[in-house]
Amino acid sequence: MKGFFGEFKKFIMRGNVIDLAVGVIIGGAFQTIVNSLVNDVIMPLISLATKGVDFANKFIALADLPEGVETLAQAQEAGVAVIAYGNFINAILNFIIMAFVIFCLVKTINKVSEKASKKEEEAPAAPTTKECPYCKSEVALEATRCPHCTSEL
Repeated sequence: MKGFFGEFKKFIMRGNVIDLAVGVIIGGAFQTIVNSLVNDVIMPLISLATKGVDFANKFIALADLPEGVETLAQAQEAGVAVIAYGNFINAILNFIIMAFVIFCLVKTINKVSEKASKKEEEAPAAPTTKECPYCKSEVALEATRCPHCTSEL
């Protein structure tokens, strides 16, 4: 049994598992920001553009609605089976916005990483050879004599 738990501990302590856990936690927190953006900023703008249409209250009742029930919350409270397609539209908008933001983040990270790698490539490597002043052959930097013409360097 020690082998199983030891292997599990080794698996959990690997860097990529911890990175994944951090990513999931940050993603969950980020989702609340996106939900707020959609519900508090974008949906009111869409509602304004569509002359007051509120997607959150769009639904199809699968049974007769009791009198006075006009909103999704009232229909659900009354126990009426509904298809809440307005919530589905909101979920699609959340997904599209989340995908767009992640795309922008990944694109920015890739640009920064490309610039960093180009700077590393541009830096010339330290020379490992020098030129013999007599025969103009390449000689190791540490050499005291040229292996080609035997001159002292």
